Amino acid sequence: MTIATDLIQPDRGQDATAIHLVNTDSFQEFAQGLSGPQRAALAAQKFKGGGYDVAIVPDGESWFAVGGVADPAELSSWCLAKLAETLPAGTYRVAGRQPGPAMFGWQTAQYEFTRYHKPDEAEGPRILLTEDVAKIDLCVAEAQASALVADMVNTPAEDMGPAALEAEAERIATEHKAEMNVVRGDALETGYPMVHAVGRAAARSHAPRLIHFTWGDNSDPTIAIVGKGVCFDSGGLSMKSPRGMLLMKKDMGGSAHALALAELIMKAGLKVRLHCIVPAVENAVAGNAFRPGDVLNSRKGLTVEISNTDAEGRLILGDALTLASEQEPELIIDFATLTGAARVAVGPDLPALFTRRDQTADQLIAAGRDHDDEPWRLPLWDPYADYLKSQIADTDNSHSNGFAGASVAASFLDKFVEDGVEWAHFDTFAWRPAAKPGRAKGGAALGLRASFHMLRGRYG
Repeated sequence: MTIATDLIQPDRGQDATAIHLVNTDSFQEFAQGLSGPQRAALAAQKFKGGGYDVAIVPDGESWFAVGGVADPAELSSWCLAKLAETLPAGTYRVAGRQPGPAMFGWQTAQYEFTRYHKPDEAEGPRILLTEDVAKIDLCVAEAQASALVADMVNTPAEDMGPAALEAEAERIATEHKAEMNVVRGDALETGYPMVHAVGRAAARSHAPRLIHFTWGDNSDPTIAIVGKGVCFDSGGLSMKSPRGMLLMKKDMGGSAHALALAELIMKAGLKVRLHCIVPAVENAVAGNAFRPGDVLNSRKGLTVEISNTDAEGRLILGDALTLASEQEPELIIDFATLTGAARVAVGPDLPALFTRRDQTADQLIAAGRDHDDEPWRLPLWDPYADYLKSQIADTDNSHSNGFAGASVAASFLDKFVEDGVEWAHFDTFAWRPAAKPGRAKGGAALGLRASFHMLRGRYG
């Protein structure tokens, strides 16, 4: 992991540097209570109380920090992130209040992906104190889950292929005493034919597999978490351009979200019978690659005409969602870096959300809003399923008119979820194209905290 686990510590009155929080409205009043040299120090640093402004103010032989936030009384996840990024190493305490939700961003601000280079020279960690001791473990677990998603997505495909996804799932399952089963290679052909078809052209070292682990008491409500694990997507024979392939190491971002969420559920001890399902493949080009025009069988029994081999994620998810439905869950949540259309619709910061039930969407949106991870609902609209009609099979895997691409992809997945099952689908980007305080450029967890807190509200 690339976030230390001790960045949030109990406040027992130990020595710590104070952080004073102000905004543009309260700054003048705050400054009036300072000495002339202190006000001069703030002016020299051009501090005016704006969001993410940071200043250091001398105080005798010591000093304190000042941070600008939108509202000192209502902190968000990111209010202390700029401070955590820029202050010297040491121990800090927010003056006059507890840090609350800002503990999350304090940790993620200190994330760094260091697998392939030495970490930046640093004096040491920046530690934040809190009297809300009961909240520490959960807050640390959330930051570690977000870091896991970022680490996995940032790792290139050669080192984060299907076998590496399996290894990460095995680590999580072993640590939490979950039961794990994996079907690999040609053994997929009978039970998971679409997973096999998409992944069969990859090298033996990146052979496809279906990863499934279970945890929890059989008497508790059953839920399933499913994640798209396309470890690299060349587009197959419908090949992407070089530019289109550049970020395709992140096409396993859905599986990273699923594994991170499953681990959060187990750490929190939610009262559920959990199924975590990850179809893991590389969509490669070789003589045995599946082709445009092929008709694939599926675990569901539906036949699928292939009009675009670059619409492969929905194929492997189809088999995985069928397996999830067989567990008779009361809820399925899936994550997938599924369509560029979702990014056109909502941009890189918002995960697109599709649900069968309004209540499910409302709960996920509310949980996301409360934890600075809000999704945006797009329509799962039955008439768009007509765009997937095939003359020779039960369905096509893509449509040609260019309309409502994210909704059409969701309509395809809907065919493989059992009728009556509550289902939520996140079409997430799993990537941040530019850094923001507490949010590094690169792999990003989008929809993870919304899902976890919705589940925690139901099953905690």
